[in-house]
This record gives sequence, structure tokens and C-alpha cells, in this order.
Amino acid sequence: SIMFSSRSEYDRGVSMFSPEGRIFQVEYALEAVKLGSTAIGVKTQEGVVLLVEKRVSSPLMVSSSLEKIMEVDAHIGAAMSGLTADARTLVDRARIEAQSHTFNYDVPIRVDSLTQSLSDIALSFGEGQGGDGNQMSRPFGVALLLGGFDDTGYHLYYSDPTGSFSEYKAKAMGQGQEGAQAALAGGYHNSLTLIDAEKLAMETLKEVMEEKLEKGNVEMACVTQAGGFHMYSPDEIDAVIQRIDTTPLIAE
Repeated sequence: SIMFSSRSEYDRGVSMFSPEGRIFQVEYALEAVKLGSTAIGVKTQEGVVLLVEKRVSSPLMVSSSLEKIMEVDAHIGAAMSGLTADARTLVDRARIEAQSHTFNYDVPIRVDSLTQSLSDIALSFGEGQGGDGNQMSRPFGVALLLGGFDDTGYHLYYSDPTGSFSEYKAKAMGQGQEGAQAALAGGYHNSLTLIDAEKLAMETLKEVMEEKLEKGNVEMACVTQAGGFHMYSPDEIDAVIQRIDTTPLIAE
């Protein structure tokens, strides 16, 4: 009980370290991400694919109203896992950042610069004193996969509530993260085409989803230099599902 009481003292404060060097509120925010929908990103030399499970909780729900992938700019998309409201806040900030960069410098923002600025925001919680009053009073309970291209090529970045970010060739997050990441590691290689990436992402999600995979309960997008950000229609998603059923990429 002594351990419990000492822990509860430290896990109330968002800016207080425990004697073991942990900030419990940030750890709890990471747990919120693990409860979120499974999201997958795959980068190739032809573009980046983003795929997210949509949890349709009722047959009366209109699944298209569940937005899990958002366009940040014509060359960058964001997939989310965790609290959707927090994701909207971060994506809105990202859009402003991207637009102001283009306005000021007349070139699109680089994917790493945008991810860096979002990670800075993720760490600005609890800074209400003397700030601009817009800071969150708690850590963001969401992780983002940012996929896009710039003058250095295609990129896929993962940003989480700790404010850290990393670049990946393929990354899974959310509830099915562990199984999905293992499947991605087994199926990924550097010479994947965009069509291969669509199949790898969809097959991986199919493996970890509890519900039956169908066009109504997933959201998919890609970012390519030729077409920019493109959100897949239900028919396009259905075509990818048909392809994985006939010619699977991952060996059984």
C-alpha cells in the first residue's frame, strides 16, 4: 500500500518525475494509443501507403463519418491511433504549420520538419503559466503516422505522446501493433512497389483485426509524387481486398 500511495502521488502531476525517473501521465497516454485502432504505414520508392481499421460500433453507424486518415497538405497525410479529438487538434496545427511554411518560403514543408514541430507541441502540456493559453493541460493521447514526400524522397514518420519521433520503412501502431509489426518485418523489402505495399498493409491488418476485413471498416490513403495525397474510395479498397484474397503477398 505504501508503493501504491507513492505512485498515486506522482501520477497526478503531468510535469512531475517519480523517484524512479518516470512521468506516469505520459506512460498512461502511451497506453491510450495501445487501445486505439490499428494503423499501418508502408513506405516504398513509389509512394507511401497508410491504412487504419475503423471500429464500426453499430450497424446503424455511417462508417464514412469515422475519419482516421487526414490530409495535412497535398504531399503529406496523417494516420492516427488513440483519441481522435487529440489527433484533430494536432492535424489542425500541422495544417497551419504546412501552410505558413509554404507562404513564407514558397516551398512545401519537409516531412521531418513537420514531424519535429508536432513533436514539440506534444511536449508543451502543462505550460499554462505565461504561455498563450492554448496548451493542453495533459499529454496528447494519440500517436500519428505521417507519410509523404519532399525534395529528399518519400518518408514515413511515427510520432507519439512522449514527443519523440522516428522514421520507419513500415510501422504499425494501436491495438494490434505487436502482431502487425512482426508481420511487416517479415513481408517488407526495399524493392516493394506501391501495389505490393497496399497488399502488405492490407494483409497485415487482416491478420490482426478481430472483425472481418471489408471496405466499410478500413480507411486507406496513399501519397505519391504524381498524384499527391489520395484517399481510396470504398471500391478501390474493395479491389485491394480482392487482390489479397487471390494472390496473397505474405506466405501462409
